[in-house]
Amino acid sequence: MVKVKQRPKQRHIPERTCIACRTKRPKRDLVRVVRAAAGEVLIDETGKRNGRGAYLCRQQDCWEHALRRGSLNRALGATLNTDEIAALRAYAAALPGAPGTAQEARSLSGPKQEVKHE
Repeated sequence: MVKVKQRPKQRHIPERTCIACRTKRPKRDLVRVVRAAAGEVLIDETGKRNGRGAYLCRQQDCWEHALRRGSLNRALGATLNTDEIAALRAYAAALPGAPGTAQEARSLSGPKQEVKHE
């Protein structure tokens, strides 16, 4: 009898879609925002809290887009109050900008070099 080598099973990686840019990414690459049963809106870093959730990329542009256009309100089925919006904007301020932005391009090219005209 010939023994056949078995390949290790590939783990299933759950994917979710960002509500702002509509890009599918692995669940762990996104941030979940949750409307809990009590009606409060929270940022769920673990992705395991109970409640209705929506996923956003870890980029400021996606957060601003979702808050400005009302995508987050629709996805959570609730109207965010000013305190919740301020808390979400404060969280988004700590996130990096969108890839390919001019600010990121400048930081990748290194420090600015001054050109002296004589």
